[in-house]
Amino acid sequence: MKHLPLVFILTFAFTFNVSAQKKKEQDQKAIKAMCGCYEVSFNFAETFQYSEDSTYVPSKTKHDKGLEWVQLVEDDKDKIAMQHLLIVGSKEQPYIVKHWRQDWEFENTDLYEYFRNNEWKYTKLDKRQVKGQWSQKVFQVDDSPRYEGSATWIHVDGKHYWENTSSAPLPRREYTQRSDYNVTGRTNRHEITTTGWIHDQDNEKILSEDGVYALIAEEKGHNVYKRVEDSKCIAAQEYWAKEQDKWALVRTKWNEVFARNKDLVLEEKVDSKVLYKYLFDKEKYQTTEEINPLIESFVKK
Repeated sequence: MKHLPLVFILTFAFTFNVSAQKKKEQDQKAIKAMCGCYEVSFNFAETFQYSEDSTYVPSKTKHDKGLEWVQLVEDDKDKIAMQHLLIVGSKEQPYIVKHWRQDWEFENTDLYEYFRNNEWKYTKLDKRQVKGQWSQKVFQVDDSPRYEGSATWIHVDGKHYWENTSSAPLPRREYTQRSDYNVTGRTNRHEITTTGWIHDQDNEKILSEDGVYALIAEEKGHNVYKRVEDSKCIAAQEYWAKEQDKWALVRTKWNEVFARNKDLVLEEKVDSKVLYKYLFDKEKYQTTEEINPLIESFVKK
């Protein structure tokens, strides 16, 4: 068998690298397209029930609407972070709710996979597994972890989407309502459209305990983000301009916790109070000296 000419090998390698770089740029463009001001419709419906409990009551179908600003907070070559800010109340007196955050990391090998009952398992992936992929890390309102997974952005036939299945805690809308399941099997699809983007979900409600693993029900989620003028979200932009330094300190501390690369178990409450109620205090927890020991107090040793 003849050896391939060196010039052919070099040309192929150059072409492959250029193609990979163009694909990455296309991915970055799709991810950052989720930033901006959106009118959002939140829709959830339980579709199938599998519980053998005759008294089982399915979750009610939910339809809700809101105005949300998605703020770009980090934009590096291998990481893009976006903070969601929900605007509630009247136009005259809007109130800003610091909502969820999503971080995207390119070819990330260090993941925290949700197990159950406020516990996340540290997982180290092989570099070959995540070649060309982006991991999406989703965080709570207090920047503690929720779920994450890695997959490839797809750009084909005019469609731009990313899809992944991973385990997660109960959604906020169910957390105080249900005790018959403790893990959500989330299949998330983020698709960029001509009018904004869609967050599609196919979720499983799972009871996971020692010796028990049962599928209780399935749920469909369909959240539509319709882009509107950025000026409609000026209140959220002003809020973030005032609050961004504090939350940068919070993210820095959490990043230090995650960098330990070991399983993570969090306290639900400390002194009968959840973490976000401490951090949402307008007067306290504005400095590293206040924030770091507070977050550390929620990390079980």
